[in-house]
Formats: sequence, C-alpha cells, structure tokens
Amino acid sequence: MTIRIILAGLFAALAWSPIHAQEFSADPDRIEERIQALGRFGENAEGGVSRLAFSDADLAGREYIKGLMQQAGLQVRVDTAGNIIGRREGSESDLAPIMFGSHIDSVPGGGNYDGDVGVIGAIEVAQLLHERGILTKHPIEIVSFTDEEGGLTGSRGMIGKLGEGTLGVMSHSGMTIREGIARVGGDPDRLELAVRKPGDIAAFIELHIEQGAILHEEGVNIGVVQGIVGIRWWDVSIEGFANHAGTTPMNRRWDAMVSAAELTLAINRVARELPGRQVATVGKIEALPGAPNVIPGEVIMSLEIRDLEADKMQQVFELIRVEAERIADEKSTPIRFAEIDVASPPAPTDQQMRRIIASAAEDLGMSYKLMPSGAGHDAQDIASIAPAGMIFVPSVDGISHSPQEYTTAIDMANGASVLLKTVLAIDNGALE
Repeated sequence: MTIRIILAGLFAALAWSPIHAQEFSADPDRIEERIQALGRFGENAEGGVSRLAFSDADLAGREYIKGLMQQAGLQVRVDTAGNIIGRREGSESDLAPIMFGSHIDSVPGGGNYDGDVGVIGAIEVAQLLHERGILTKHPIEIVSFTDEEGGLTGSRGMIGKLGEGTLGVMSHSGMTIREGIARVGGDPDRLELAVRKPGDIAAFIELHIEQGAILHEEGVNIGVVQGIVGIRWWDVSIEGFANHAGTTPMNRRWDAMVSAAELTLAINRVARELPGRQVATVGKIEALPGAPNVIPGEVIMSLEIRDLEADKMQQVFELIRVEAERIADEKSTPIRFAEIDVASPPAPTDQQMRRIIASAAEDLGMSYKLMPSGAGHDAQDIASIAPAGMIFVPSVDGISHSPQEYTTAIDMANGASVLLKTVLAIDNGALE
C-alpha cells in the first residue's frame, strides 16, 4: 500500500511540475523522530504530554521548534502575540506570504500529535524546499501559534481579536494570558504589531490530525476539511418539586431528573435521526438538592449543538425545544433554555483551497474525503482574513486529547507531502 502511494505520487508529481518528483516526498522517519523529540518536553508517565501553554515545558518545546526552523533555513522571530514565525523570502518581494502551521501546546494529559503534526509537518515542507534549493515566488511563513488549547490565543491575536478582558483570563499554567504572552517573548502591550489584515496573507493551510475515527476506519489517507463547525451552548433548567423520596408515591411525583433523562434521550434521537453530520450533547447535569433521599426539585443540564451550517444548528435546537415542551407538559415540569454567549459561528474553508488540496492528494495517488472538523482550530480565525484550508490525517481509533493518541509516520508524511504540493500549487497561481 505504501509503495503504491509513493510511486503514484512520484509519477503524478512529474506530470504536474518541472520540479523533480523527489521534492514531493516528505521523510516519515525524520518527522517521527522530531515528533518523539518534541514529545519529551512535558512528557508524562502515561506516554503523552502535559505541555500547557506558557509552562516550562512549553518554553522548552518552543526553543526546540525555533531550532528546527533555523535548520530549515528560516528567519525566526516571535510576534507580539507570542506566535513563533519562521520566514523564508520568495523571489517576488511584493507578494504576500503563504502561511502554514499549527500549535504545540497541549491539554493536561494530552497526546503527542495534536497540533505537533501540523508544526513538524510544516517545518518538513520548509526543510525540503531548503535542501533542494527551491525558491518560491511568494515568501513562506511557518507559524506555531501560542496557546491554541486555551482559546486560540495566538491566532486571535493575529486577527486583532485579543481584548483586554481576554488578557486577564487565567490560563491552565496558573498565570494570566497577559503574563503568559510576555513570558514566551510576546508583548501584550503592543498586540497591534501582530495583527494581519485581509491581503497580508496569500493563503493559510493547517495540517492536523483528524481527532476522530472516520479516516482511520474507512482507510482514507487525507481529509479535505470543508470547514470548522459552529458551536452553540445552552443552560437547561428543569423545574420539579423536591419531596421525601420514601414517603412520596410514584404517581404523586414531579421528578425533574426523570424529565431530564427523557429530554437527554430526545436530544440524542433528534441529532441522530435528522439527515446530516450535526451533533448534540448533554455533557453536564446536576440534580438539586442533590441528596439520595430527596426527589430532585430542579435539574440544571448543558446542551451543546455543533454543525457546519448555522441554519442546521437552529433547526436541531427547534426540534429539541418541541420535544422539551412535550416532556414538560406530560410530566408537569417546566423546562427553560438559556443560551450562553460563547457561540462560535461556522468557519467554512475556502472552496478553491479545498479543490487544490484534493487535487494534490489525488495527484500523489492518495485517497481523500471531504469532511467537516468537529473541533476548533487556529485556521478558523485566519479564515477571516485569508483563504484558508485544512488537511487532516488519520487518528488511530479516533483517540485524541489522550496519551493513547497516535498517528503513523506514513500518515504524517502523506499529510506533509500534500501540504508541500498545495503550497507549490498556490505559489504557481492556483488561487488566482
């Protein structure tokens, strides 16, 4: 299978460009070696990493990334939002740069591949260009965004969306975002210097693990991301009547937890039966007063809905609300929804970028699948100022944010090869 993919990619590359096909083959051994080396910064006993943004482990990992960028012939700096940027000039200085990269910070008890694959894969592309002496027309910029896991801090800074309120938020490392940005070499008092405006970036591409099981289970090499789903949250309150659990007959109960259970099943049913890829989740539930010998008089539960289309999210919610009204009437337990103001709208990727990525995969003999991203990524921010695309590679068994997270060296190299071919296609005018 591996030999077939590589050979097909070599012949396709020869037909596509005067550059020799060897330039399109990322080195799986080098990528794997660097992933493992990066994983030593913040490694934990379970085999994963806890490389929280702004922590000592993060600082050590950042220095390692800077060193790799320098080896790849990049000029390295840290912008005022704390992002590491490695730049290589192009032959036409008036062109905007092609930017690609991801992040290296992790969640507590995370894995070695989330974000890391995108940064190491981007450096691999720069390394290949450097080793072969290939000069692009556009400048290229490799970026390692800071604090992606804490709220897309670095990419939000790059688009001018880091407000004073956000800077005061406490990070997982026990310091404020303001303190963290300063610690990694940024300048939170001059964030305007990190801001890119529409036209400042020719294109942005993020290589990332899928963090789901679809590519792995279907045996597909590459995911061409259609967009990053929107997210809406609600607090749901269900009003019952608290009473003695031993002296109240079953037919005289207004049990908020029974209604919550029925509503949870209804939410699951609505999301499953409606055509599409929408998801709806009850992730938190609390019964009050919360005693084993008291019938719950109130339940507070969460509702989250995600989809690539805002209209579909609203449709799912309306169907859930109909079910809630039915349950409330049948059980005499009023149900109220209060939407939380943390909604993030869907962020579609650029249509032409999707075509370029799909064509790159196809030309290299790799199978691909159009798919949404159910998780948030830095690309969703950069999509507001530049044509953006995402390349997914398989996550074994769909495990992520876990020490068991794993992507094979071949899959990582396949993703980097598609990234390289995508960058060169854009440089040759594919977006124009």
